[in-house]
Amino acid sequence: MEKIILIGFYLLNSSLSAQEVHTVENTLEKDCLSCHREQQIPSSLLYKRYLMTYSTKARMEEAMFDYLKDPKKENSIMPSQFFLKFPMKKRSLLDNATLHKDIQNYLKEFDIRKKLLIFNSQ
Repeated sequence: MEKIILIGFYLLNSSLSAQEVHTVENTLEKDCLSCHREQQIPSSLLYKRYLMTYSTKARMEEAMFDYLKDPKKENSIMPSQFFLKFPMKKRSLLDNATLHKDIQNYLKEFDIRKKLLIFNSQ
């Protein structure tokens, strides 16, 4: 009987986790990635530019937040020629908590460390 309860608890917990991940992906898609795809702005390129400029996730998150709250060429990591092809981003209307969460999810989604292979030379 205990095994059945534990298995049921495990299944319930895993389904809730899957729904949470799905919700995070939907929010990120709705708030950020849909516009990037529509305007054909490669998110992985943006991530790399932020990484080269700011080097840590905390500094990247802060810079993205500042830009999204007050988008100006001076706040952007993109060269001025970028804005000849793509329009200036409009100020984000998301509340601060949602915006921070979306930025964190964006950084997780495009983190290049997920693509690195580490070989153990023993």
